Amino acid sequence: MKTQQEWQELVFSSHYLTAAAIQSELLDGNVEAALLGTSELIESMSKIDRRAVRSHLTVLMMHIIKWKTQESQRSRSWKRTIRNARREIDAIREATPSITEATIRGYWDKAFADALEDAEDEMEQKSGLTTLTWQEVFDDEYAL
Repeated sequence: MKTQQEWQELVFSSHYLTAAAIQSELLDGNVEAALLGTSELIESMSKIDRRAVRSHLTVLMMHIIKWKTQESQRSRSWKRTIRNARREIDAIREATPSITEATIRGYWDKAFADALEDAEDEMEQKSGLTTLTWQEVFDDEYAL
């Protein structure tokens, strides 16, 4: 029977191998071990989804900051990036219902700070923005 540490190491190396090990434990009648493995796998997958949401949120905010700051340089590429980041966040939220609006708002300040730093580096200028609203990030349309 695998220990919690062994399950964590296995989950870290491969979700597929973890699922196969859980199946093996179940076939051998080791329900307790399979439950422990399942718990570790679920926790790991949830962390991956949360990191992905934070990453997409930062990219989304960065492009909105650029859009608002450099009106003369707006491009279809920025518009597509905004739309794609929104779609990715929506898809992750659909697949992982525990990632709620409250979860995303918990990432908001850090994501904005990172996005602002990245956008200003890329633009080689200060943006003057101090925050973005939920509506600006998820609802406003950005059209050329």
